Amino acid sequence: MSSLPNGTTKALTNAVLAAQTTNDAAGAPVQVINEEKKFTPDLSGYISSWGLAEAGFNYDVVAVFGSQSTGKSTLLNRLFGTSFDVMDETHRRQTTKGIWMCRGKGMNVMVMDVEGTDGRERGEDQDFERKSALFSLASSEVLIVNIWEHQIGLYQGANMGLLKTVFEVNLGLFGNRGSEGMSQRTLLLFVIRDHVGSTPLANLAQTLQADLTKIWDSLSKPPELADRHLTDYFDLSFTGLPHKVLLPEKFEAEVAELRKRFLHRERDDYVFKPAYHKRIPADGVAHYMEGIWEQVQTNKDLDLPTQQELLAQFRCDEIATVALEQFTAQAKPLRKPIESGHVLEALGKSMRSWKNEALARFDRDASRYHQGVYHRKRGDLVVQLHATLGPLFLGQLKNLHKLALANFKREVVEGVKGDGYDFGELVRKSREKNEGEFVAGALEGLVEGTDWTYEEELDLLRQEITVIADQCRADETKKMINHIERTLKRQIAEPIELALNKAVPTMWDSVLRVFTDTLGKATATYLIKAKSFNCTEEENTASLNILRRRAWQALRAKVDEQTSDTSILAKLRSTFEDRFRYDENGVPRVWKPDDDIDAAFRKARDQTLELVPLYAKIQPVDTSLEVSLPSDGGDELLAGEGEFDFAATLVVFSESKQVDLVAKFRRDADAYYVEAKRSIVSSVSQIPMWIYALLVVLGWNEAVAILFNPIYFAVLLTTLASAYMIVKLHLVGPLMNITQAIGGEVRRQATNRLREHFSEPQLASPVTVRNRDSTRSDDTDDEFRVRTERNVTFAAQ
Repeated sequence: MSSLPNGTTKALTNAVLAAQTTNDAAGAPVQVINEEKKFTPDLSGYISSWGLAEAGFNYDVVAVFGSQSTGKSTLLNRLFGTSFDVMDETHRRQTTKGIWMCRGKGMNVMVMDVEGTDGRERGEDQDFERKSALFSLASSEVLIVNIWEHQIGLYQGANMGLLKTVFEVNLGLFGNRGSEGMSQRTLLLFVIRDHVGSTPLANLAQTLQADLTKIWDSLSKPPELADRHLTDYFDLSFTGLPHKVLLPEKFEAEVAELRKRFLHRERDDYVFKPAYHKRIPADGVAHYMEGIWEQVQTNKDLDLPTQQELLAQFRCDEIATVALEQFTAQAKPLRKPIESGHVLEALGKSMRSWKNEALARFDRDASRYHQGVYHRKRGDLVVQLHATLGPLFLGQLKNLHKLALANFKREVVEGVKGDGYDFGELVRKSREKNEGEFVAGALEGLVEGTDWTYEEELDLLRQEITVIADQCRADETKKMINHIERTLKRQIAEPIELALNKAVPTMWDSVLRVFTDTLGKATATYLIKAKSFNCTEEENTASLNILRRRAWQALRAKVDEQTSDTSILAKLRSTFEDRFRYDENGVPRVWKPDDDIDAAFRKARDQTLELVPLYAKIQPVDTSLEVSLPSDGGDELLAGEGEFDFAATLVVFSESKQVDLVAKFRRDADAYYVEAKRSIVSSVSQIPMWIYALLVVLGWNEAVAILFNPIYFAVLLTTLASAYMIVKLHLVGPLMNITQAIGGEVRRQATNRLREHFSEPQLASPVTVRNRDSTRSDDTDDEFRVRTERNVTFAAQ
């Protein structure tokens, strides 16, 4: 390489010297694998302290490989500003033990310093050399092979034997990966130290390349890899560095120039090409390297894809766990409200947001790992997310179901309280509204990528809404029937009462005509209102039959009221009285001795008794007015209305009842007959006219005395005036009743006093005597009255 101006050389030297910073500048190095072949558990923490844990794929790994005491650590410190320990030049002994790692200053580069080969400290123990070489080759993108110029052409000195072992062991790795293995290549950067220039660099490179090709060709390859070449898996690059001691300025200048190949991506000879990257995220490097070293230690064939997959599984599980924990923490507060029956607004939006956030966190950190594992783990995470969200969605559906059902029932119940509502339209609108709200809530709660459905819950909701609608329709139908029934009762009450008060043969025709007309109007009213209820033909038939039965029962109730014992006897007495006491012109009869009372009595009685069979059964003269209703055995739909026998309801009085009514009526009629007879006796027993003439003759003197005596005359005038006023004010009857009552009471008291006075003393107890006397007194009174009436009648005759 041509020499540089002194000023430029000095500047480059200062720049390289400035790269030799303290631990704080480039980050403290960590011993990844110690001399006892133990992998450090602290690597992950060091990577975080270096600020590379979040770098993702934006980092590179470089390792140095070569013989002991060839200046590997010094070269790395110059190139990357690291702080590896360097050899004390006064003592030729091992400095780097195991494998160390440090971050390059100002670079996202992890630099590995590997223990030198062919050291006297390990002697013939080449196990660590092979394992460290395998580890470096599998872990790094660029493997710097540090070699002296005078070692080129040597087999052991140039580490050709070790490289052969590494190539041979890793053939399975590269071959089994197929096209993927060929795409992930490794750069072998040969740094030829103490290149004095006598042998051109191109010749040295040609010699090394020939040796490597020879080694590759001498490998025992599987048949499927027999046609593979070294260049299918490795890129070779060669550079030379002057003698560090003899030409320090040129050495530093060349190192600075080589450093640019690690820094500037725009250079054609840029070292860290994408094809070399292992595609391991920075936060997984520690676990990845630990897995590789474990397989190296157990003498297993190094299987890089397996290590990448294992790393991907480990890291993806960790990332998924963190994402799932955060996701669960977001979803947990909503479980209790949903379990309490609340419908959460925008639940689906929240669930989708949580899912997307969890997947975004997972994708951000896990997508950098093995794609097959990443996609598989992502699918597992999605399943877990859906399993967590599933109960929330199902709970939301249940709550939407309950809310829709409660709102539907409330709206229908409130709607039927008003007047002029259309039940069918009310149910339809409420159903559409609440089912629509349920569907909208269910759709809002769906999460993409799930197999969640709401159709089954919607079908169940529709079934329950139908049940509630049917129940409400049945209740409203009953209310309507009850209302029509009350109206019908009011309408038939007065016409039936008037018809039954007129005991004529066509009485039942009038009753049934009113019943039929009123029932027809009620049926028409029901059918008009039932149109809005969406009732089936069967339901309408049953309701109309119930309405007819209740109407008939209302008719019978009114008939029973009008034909009770008291009412029917009153009607019979009234009819008998009208025919016995009044003539054909409605004039009251005054019985005379020559009137045929017996014939009139028998006629009126017989005509009245003919009414009992008429009232006994509902049977119209016009057969077209006959009513026919099904009994319980004829219609199962009416069985719930209670026992009903239509034929039995036509009978108002049984035969025994008729006999009893006839007997009671005869007693009442006999009383009227006796009264009529007494009135004739009263009219026959009047005072003769000659008696009045005799009284005038005999009482003339007394009359004159009264007329001419002022006191007597005044009394007479007062008496006549009082009598005139009594007659004018129609007080004769009440005064006679009062007089009769007073006279009867005076007579009874006198009789009791006389009986007590003349009665003989009794030996019985006072209580018995008193009771017996009381009984005898009552009996005597009755006998006395009977004897008195007989005597009066006899005297009148």
